[in-house]
Amino acid sequence: MGRAEARRASRRGTRRAAKPGGIRRFFTLKRLLGTFFGLCLLAMGGLFVLYLLVPVPSANAQAEMQSNIYKYSDGTILTRTGEINREIVGLEKIPKDVQRTFVAAENKSFYQDSGVDIKGTTRGLINTLSGKGKQGGSTITQQYVKNYYLNQDQTITRKLKELVISLKVDRNTSKNDILAGYINTSYYGRGAYGIQAAAQAYYGIDASALNVSQGAYLAALLQAPSQYDWAVATATGKKLVTERWNYVLDNMVEQNWLDSATRSGLKFPVPGPPKAAPGMEGQAGYLVEAANDELARQGVDKAEIAKGGWTITLNIDKKRQQELVQSVDKQLESKLDRKNNKTDATVQAGATSVDPKTGRVVALYGGTGATQHWISNATRTDYQPASTFKPVVLASALENGSETQDGRKIGVNTRYDGTSARPVEGSDTPYAPQNEDDRDYGRVSVQTAMNKSINAVFAQMVVDVGPPVVKKTALDLGMRDKGFPERPAITLGTMNASTWDMAGVYATLDNHGRKITPTIVKSAEHKDRTVDLPDPVGEQVVSRETADTVTRVLQGVVDNGSGFEASTSAYDAAGKTGTSENNWSAWFAGYTPQLTTAVALFGESTKEGGGQVSLTGTANSGRANGGGFPARIWADYTLDALNGGSDATFDLNIPAPERETPPPPPVSNSPEPPPSTDPSHSQSPEPDPSGSSVSPPPSESPGESSPSTEPGGGDPSGPGPSESSGAPPGGGGPNGPGNGNGNGHGSGNGPGSGSALGGL
Repeated sequence: MGRAEARRASRRGTRRAAKPGGIRRFFTLKRLLGTFFGLCLLAMGGLFVLYLLVPVPSANAQAEMQSNIYKYSDGTILTRTGEINREIVGLEKIPKDVQRTFVAAENKSFYQDSGVDIKGTTRGLINTLSGKGKQGGSTITQQYVKNYYLNQDQTITRKLKELVISLKVDRNTSKNDILAGYINTSYYGRGAYGIQAAAQAYYGIDASALNVSQGAYLAALLQAPSQYDWAVATATGKKLVTERWNYVLDNMVEQNWLDSATRSGLKFPVPGPPKAAPGMEGQAGYLVEAANDELARQGVDKAEIAKGGWTITLNIDKKRQQELVQSVDKQLESKLDRKNNKTDATVQAGATSVDPKTGRVVALYGGTGATQHWISNATRTDYQPASTFKPVVLASALENGSETQDGRKIGVNTRYDGTSARPVEGSDTPYAPQNEDDRDYGRVSVQTAMNKSINAVFAQMVVDVGPPVVKKTALDLGMRDKGFPERPAITLGTMNASTWDMAGVYATLDNHGRKITPTIVKSAEHKDRTVDLPDPVGEQVVSRETADTVTRVLQGVVDNGSGFEASTSAYDAAGKTGTSENNWSAWFAGYTPQLTTAVALFGESTKEGGGQVSLTGTANSGRANGGGFPARIWADYTLDALNGGSDATFDLNIPAPERETPPPPPVSNSPEPPPSTDPSHSQSPEPDPSGSSVSPPPSESPGESSPSTEPGGGDPSGPGPSESSGAPPGGGGPNGPGNGNGNGHGSGNGPGSGSALGGL
């Protein structure tokens, strides 16, 4: 073989060696590029076919607001909403810099693009296929098309239609018309569709009067209307919407739509509080908002409700609703001078009434009227429930078989030291709360401690049970984890709660420990769907014995204690008073076998921004504690709601009380006899309402109080209220201050005494 032939043979061998073999020959760069471009051509061809086949439809029915109909439980109409909360405004009526805030927020390239964002749409399709929901970006044109022509469904079909229609709309419609359509069809929260309704809802002005700072806030809202509404936003929500607001304005500077010097001088425009739309006067607005909130908890987006077309029937009993309003007017509002008395002007009342067998909210009082005070006092959670929490502490002790520090099982007759400001024992957190009026009670039974709402006793009981254990019981019973510390101070109800929450807790006790979740919605129907509502009656969260024992103890509070204003022979009742620290709130939560109701007063500043203020001096009555106005409202309403009374009695399944063996007397080297542990020797007898001195009844001796026969138990400090005098136990005369049993208010015209501590 010549040299030339050898070289040719070598080259052929090299080429054969370099030639890929097997499956690798199908993955050459040329083949991969060819496949990619082929798929691209195929996709383009598919889009072209879709472009030809998919027409631009007429506006969908949801693009125009419809009314919602809200009904009472008997089917009569409560109110209609949605008919006038939308007004289309031309772009010429919206300031230019406000228009640009929406472009800066959502789609900076809006004026240059073709109406679609291929990358964002592709990402959205991938997210839909992978089940990640609403993630992914789209242009203003695409969002307008979705709002006006299509719907909010997260399907591949809808997204492809959105893409094609957006291309056609962008080609045949001016950018200004697209932007106007987008601004006018978007949902801003507070039931507002379109920028005109949003401007009114958040700033009380027309869209034409908006400034760039306000426009940036409304533009920022569109990302998460409910989360970013300043009036109800959490700290996180406020932080996020502030960041979004800054993002919008910074983008405007970047696009040369806003001068940087002007930008640096802008301040966040805090919107005004929510106000009810017309037709929502009186209690209607509160009832509608409570129903919408409940549906939102069941997964119905408020934006969908705001679009209209719903028929929502409430559990509200029309007659009982009217009776509750009348009771507040009679027992509270008629006694207030809101125009001339600064304290009276701050008083806010709220109430929630529940059927304890079904969980249905049969009546609700949200305030003087939704168009005057939009925040519902029935569902607000910014005040403390105070001593209405003490029954939860007792329930936790009974349910967990808890013991005192010296090993005695806690029960109705267990004795505690009721000395005011006594430091609790066994706690890592020092705590020594005062009793009402800083009064010492000596050794008293749990029954007496509940009757008189003795802080020292329940502070120790919380430690004996364990704050985390008490908190768990509270959450099981239906309270929410809102500002709920695991410290001894929770005995005074230092967490936040609403009358709605506390009505649920007490209804659960009323229902023998089977959980009741208050529900205001009976049914919710739309032409496209019917909402499946959960059963408000849940599982057993505390034993029947625990619940029934607490009920028996709370009967004593009404019959012989701080809740005497709710006592009557017309019905069987149990309940508890509560007054928060600084007298900022006053409560009465109680129940009969057929009805559970929580009533509260809140001191709310009339100054801009609100804030909690003292109720002391309400209607010139001294301290407005839970045993006063709230208990009287509760009693008046309950009597009417039960048609003048009821023969029903509590069906309690509780064992005979265990007798507690009193601890041995201390050993003394003194020739004097050792002090007795009997409370009749540990403190002076208290005067009865008529002014005569009486000795404690013998039934309060250790181990002899029988809650199964005497709901109120014995009272080492004095007898129960005298019906003839009408005064509370140990209370003042008709013109003097209240001075006994921690009630802290007079029965007549004189001022009541009371400390700034939480108590009754």
